[in-house]
Amino acid sequence: MSAAPTRVLFVCLGNICRSPAAEGVFLHQLAQADLEGSFVVDSAGTGSWHVGQAADPRMRAAAERRGVHLPSRARQLSVADLQTFDQILTMDAENLAAVRALSRQRRPRATITPLLQFCRRFPQQEVPDPYYGGEAGFDHVLDLLEDACAGLLATLLAARRQSDRADPPTAS
Repeated sequence: MSAAPTRVLFVCLGNICRSPAAEGVFLHQLAQADLEGSFVVDSAGTGSWHVGQAADPRMRAAAERRGVHLPSRARQLSVADLQTFDQILTMDAENLAAVRALSRQRRPRATITPLLQFCRRFPQQEVPDPYYGGEAGFDHVLDLLEDACAGLLATLLAARRQSDRADPPTAS
């Protein structure tokens, strides 16, 4: 019997730049590692301004240049997400505070963590919002997300291996 998929949610402010890019980067890395069936991946925003919209065209273009597809449509984070997901990963301190405030309404099942905690190459603590900047900002965000998502994946796989060793399968 295989383990249940790990459910991962990436969160930013409007869900049209950073979090859909993180979702797309993580999905891309999962596909490269042939792990798509081991994870359920989504993204959301703390605000509702862009609900239903595709990712920002500039972010989609920057991602496509790297071979990364951004499939999501913007949606707003809900209290139910705190119970549905195993991991909720935020892009900056404002997003982290908003998710934690929402979690006061209902004790979360999810672990809520800043995504850049998983970076290996970059010392930054927050993913900057590229919305009001130029093309270079979108590329920089993707650099950060590729690094952090690789670290996240390695961490989640290590935890899964540890759990598998701790809970050996039982005979039927």
